[in-house]
Amino acid sequence: MNTLQNRRVLLIDDMPTIHEDFRKILMPHAPAKSALDATRAALFDDEIKCVAAPFDVDSAHQGPEGLAKVVDSLAAGRPYAMAFVDMRMPPGWDGTETVERLWQADPRLQIVICTAYSDASWEEVLARLDARDRLLILKKPFDNVEVLQLANALTAKWELTQRATSQIDHLEEAVQERTRKLSDANAALQAQMHERKRLESQLVQSEKLASIGQLAAGVAHEINNPIGYVCSNFGTLESYLAHLFEMLAAYEGAEPRIESPELVAELRGLRDRVGLDFLKDDVPALMRESSEGIARVRQIVQDLKDFSRVDSAQEWQWADLHQGIDSTLNIVASEVKFKADVVKDYATLPQIECLPSQLNQVVMNLVVNAAHAMGCERGRITIRTRAEGDDVLLEVADTGSGIAPENLSRIFDPFFTTKPVGQGTGLGLSLSYGIVKNHGGRIDVTSQLGHGTTFRVVLPVRRPAPGPDALSAARPRASEAAVRD
Repeated sequence: MNTLQNRRVLLIDDMPTIHEDFRKILMPHAPAKSALDATRAALFDDEIKCVAAPFDVDSAHQGPEGLAKVVDSLAAGRPYAMAFVDMRMPPGWDGTETVERLWQADPRLQIVICTAYSDASWEEVLARLDARDRLLILKKPFDNVEVLQLANALTAKWELTQRATSQIDHLEEAVQERTRKLSDANAALQAQMHERKRLESQLVQSEKLASIGQLAAGVAHEINNPIGYVCSNFGTLESYLAHLFEMLAAYEGAEPRIESPELVAELRGLRDRVGLDFLKDDVPALMRESSEGIARVRQIVQDLKDFSRVDSAQEWQWADLHQGIDSTLNIVASEVKFKADVVKDYATLPQIECLPSQLNQVVMNLVVNAAHAMGCERGRITIRTRAEGDDVLLEVADTGSGIAPENLSRIFDPFFTTKPVGQGTGLGLSLSYGIVKNHGGRIDVTSQLGHGTTFRVVLPVRRPAPGPDALSAARPRASEAAVRD
């Protein structure tokens, strides 16, 4: 039996005829049992099942009466799933005030406001109630099927909400119990926790990169098509202009041989009026600038493809780290260009065996974090690479505000962020740590308040062999550090 099923409906309306109409719609008479059904029930001790569970409809004619019924139903442990509320019910509360009072008593109650007109605009009503996820509007005269559909949908929504709440409560209890056990766990249990977090982060990262890759591939394809024929047409246009200028030069050379002074004067006047000398200089310049713009768009599209390339099989490949960094910088240019100057200090590096799109994600997280750390004054972000034996080093250093030491222990924790609500997910550094660890590398951070932060990523040139060593890279080290993500 479904203990969460709730078909209880409350109708609040000052007109008795409305109550009768709703009861006819929501509580129709059950069809008579046929003789065959009755015989079957008698022989097999079976009940004839209804096609759909009936609604349990209660009535109230004013807002206070409806509120009292809601309070009583809660006290009895039989809450209403939804309520139909009339907008105008003189001389008592109007629909808006009634809904406010009902939600104060039971915030879970799903509500439909029914009316043919209102003393206030719907914008004012919605702004005052500010709970559109639990509120619908039904204009009179209404259709019977529409009322029935709303009742079915909102009671089902109430049940789903209760299920979710119950599951969350159970989950919270389980998390609390797990937390108590973890406090007494030994080092082996701590290692299992870290591995679980890594797998969760990698799952989120894979899904995120897959979405970005699909979007990038589609956008790049759609842009490349028009860019292709624009480039083709542009080359043809340049050729046509060259021929036109050649013809124009021939006309200008023939002008002294024209015998009619009036025609010569008219041609000179026309040339002055259209600014021919200026056009001869400006048109080639415009063509060059347009050609450079098209090339820039093509490069951005290519960088977007390079940055977002995601293999469905997540195949490891040999890649140029500098190429990935440059593509990523091009993608995040709008995020950085108004806040900091980017300085590249590249050394000669070998290609590394990696998942390129994931390393691009690490670079993006570190660079965007650095840009967000800048204060009012324009700062500097330095990207440095070095080769160190069988490893390569990537550093992202900024001259931003720095990060506080008290957050050091939580810097790579999932969902931890010091940004205002809605401005950060708290996943960037956690995902970056998981990616670097999956590559057999490590990520360290040093920071000083007011002077900036440096993230240091060390990656092996060759992919680590699968095994325990690959799953237990060193934990990140930090000094005077905390999270900005």
